[in-house]
Amino acid sequence: MFLFHGHEAHARSVVKAISWRTLGSIDTFLLGWLFTGSAKAAGAIAGTEVITKIGLYYFHERVWSSIHWGTQRPPVVEEEPPAAGPLEPDLVA
Repeated sequence: MFLFHGHEAHARSVVKAISWRTLGSIDTFLLGWLFTGSAKAAGAIAGTEVITKIGLYYFHERVWSSIHWGTQRPPVVEEEPPAAGPLEPDLVA
């Protein structure tokens, strides 16, 4: 599996890809039906494009998730170093 160091988990990208593709496939079906006049042809068109476009969207999202251009990140807060161990008593000569 390809690893991209983006801002989102892979599962989130997959769910977004599926939900977007569902909406897109409905659109493709309706346009196919409008242009061909056949629900069967429209279904064939929408059915074949759904798989490839889910994959394309997923990789598109992952690549864009790893690009920092145009994003705002919260400032990095540096942690303080751990406190020193117990203090040694001053030696008085």
